[in-house]
Amino acid sequence: MDIGAWLRDLGLGQYEQAFRENDIDGDVLADLTADDLSGLGVVSIGHRRKLLAAIAAVRAGSPPAMSPSIQPQSTISGTVALPSPEAERRQLSVMFVDLVGSTALAAHLDPEDMREVIGTYHRRIAETVGRFGGFVAKYMGDGVLVYFGWPQADEADAERAVRAALATLEAVGQIAPADERLSARVGIASGLAVVGDLLGAGAAQEQAVIGETPNVAARLQSLADPGCAVIDAETRRRIGGLFECRELGSVHLKGLTGPVRTWQVLGEAMVQSRFDAMHPAALTPLVGRDDELDLLLRRWRQAKGGEGQVVLIAG
Repeated sequence: MDIGAWLRDLGLGQYEQAFRENDIDGDVLADLTADDLSGLGVVSIGHRRKLLAAIAAVRAGSPPAMSPSIQPQSTISGTVALPSPEAERRQLSVMFVDLVGSTALAAHLDPEDMREVIGTYHRRIAETVGRFGGFVAKYMGDGVLVYFGWPQADEADAERAVRAALATLEAVGQIAPADERLSARVGIASGLAVVGDLLGAGAAQEQAVIGETPNVAARLQSLADPGCAVIDAETRRRIGGLFECRELGSVHLKGLTGPVRTWQVLGEAMVQSRFDAMHPAALTPLVGRDDELDLLLRRWRQAKGGEGQVVLIAG
């Protein structure tokens, strides 16, 4: 399938380069979502709806295979319905990115030029956080909401979110419309949330997250200086000594009870190993266990003497 010709037939040939750069071919086209189109820089809601309708037509002409777990269910009336996705309780690190000075920028740029700026800004963020396993959940004008820990979870989600934040700030700083370099600010919060509910329909559809974590991330973003990232206590605990951070103190955030401790991320720390970075206070000393320690030392002496030993430690 010629993607370029397909786009030109829709009168949307301006997106051909973005589709080619992201390796969108006929096999991938049928699976594109509204979020994917936003990540490709399709900012116009009208264009997204036109593309989604055309993609639905492609899908109808060549339906993708469906796994048994999501086969359509026939109802008594004869209509067909798919089961709704189930929300999940997850430990998330949520990143909120905001473009600094967008209102002033829009005031002296032509609307079409501003549209190109926002499209480039969205693409840079999507590409950058994608390298670190981030999921772009929502575009809100010049704000971007990103999840780490959903749909796939990893023990290093907080670490990846902070690395993505630093890379995002650098990437946005390289965008220079009308010789005016852009800057962003980032807030990151970690905690439990319920994620996965589908809200809205069509181009407005989004994966919603319920809980205070995204609200904290958005509030922290507002505290950050241009070009900086601010994190909460839970994120700080989870990244250990992998990054240099400056404590900003406790702040009261609107809508939240109690103060929130905050840190500004200054950059990656110089550490000998990831283990050392994640255990800056060293290991907790053993209390008692004299017999067990003696056994280990005896086995170690035997091993050094050439007599192989195997010790199983459970805890």
